[in-house]
Amino acid sequence: MRTYVIGVGMTKFEKPGSREWDYPDMAREAGSKALADAAVPYTAIEQAVVGYVYGESTSGQRAVYELGLTGIPVLNVNNNCSTGSTALYMARQLVKGGLADCVLALGFEKMQRGSLGTTFEDREQPLLNHLKELFDLYEWKGEPIAPYMFGAAGREHMTKYGTTPEQFAKIGEKNHRHSVNNPYAQFRDVYTLDEIKAAREVYAPLTKLQCSPTSDGSGAAVIASERFVDEHDLWSRAVEIAGQSMVTDTAATFEDKSAITLVGAKMSALAARNAYEEAGVGAEDIQVVELHDCFSTNELLTYEALGLAAEGEGGTLVDNGDNTYGGRWVVNPSGGLISKGHPLGATGLAQCAELTWQLRGTADARQVDGVTGALQHNIGLGGAAVVTVYRHAR
Repeated sequence: MRTYVIGVGMTKFEKPGSREWDYPDMAREAGSKALADAAVPYTAIEQAVVGYVYGESTSGQRAVYELGLTGIPVLNVNNNCSTGSTALYMARQLVKGGLADCVLALGFEKMQRGSLGTTFEDREQPLLNHLKELFDLYEWKGEPIAPYMFGAAGREHMTKYGTTPEQFAKIGEKNHRHSVNNPYAQFRDVYTLDEIKAAREVYAPLTKLQCSPTSDGSGAAVIASERFVDEHDLWSRAVEIAGQSMVTDTAATFEDKSAITLVGAKMSALAARNAYEEAGVGAEDIQVVELHDCFSTNELLTYEALGLAAEGEGGTLVDNGDNTYGGRWVVNPSGGLISKGHPLGATGLAQCAELTWQLRGTADARQVDGVTGALQHNIGLGGAAVVTVYRHAR
């Protein structure tokens, strides 16, 4: 059964603590915008899937209660940094499987400032096995875990393929430049390449301006069946989810003895192949991409995982300018996680919103010319990768 995005909405992403609001406020804003965009009332929603990483057990219910109290099933989702896309994936599964005709996917996050840490210290951490493998490959001196992991993957790419720190820095420069045109972005400042390179080093080759920040914010999407779209005459706003795949870790994660594999590159590659196959397209049919640039190193690795560049040639794609306006693809026109921000539960749904606007031709100054196909990639370590292919509804 074909599935469609008929409405999207999001809040501006903010530095934690910079705005007087709580997660119900965020959810109300993003959810109300998505419903208004879809031109349907909350009473049309048959189920809701709500994603967040930091929160209490039924925060999903509390969030959507801001939109209405209709007794529908509300499913709470936590899948690390891919939580928002997991909510989207589950909403689509409900519609695709014929269990519902109209489902709300909503994600939010209210985060603490500073690097991500652990919440529960009395039990094994989900990434322990990943870290044990990585500690044998790259020295850790107490740096924040996330930049250590993705920085190590960047170092491996440099050693294997000759990629340079400047190529990673160019990705940071690009994404900050793109975010200037995004009113929803946490940061809207332009930095020169030299400023990106000279910023405080977090874990080489990563500097601060190549790392995504912690953020507060929310995103939402309304997913509907073909029957619902037809009955309500919503074709003018509908965007088809033509292919989608979620992949978790395989045995290769721990057998490869590779930092690149440990941070999910093979998960991403498999999810991309599955999504392309379902949609009947390839990377050559895509014009715009929103991918998980939690760090500039991961953006480059993901070029290769998604088939935008051959293995080892991500740096060449950067140098050729094939990741920005005027190039082969426009990657992260929103500014990406690095500059738009990264409220974990909302990230995947903000990506969905951006690509929906791109396909509708309503992305304003960020608009990519001639968009007929769009690609979304969202990853969470521990692990899950979600890749989604979008195209015009008709």
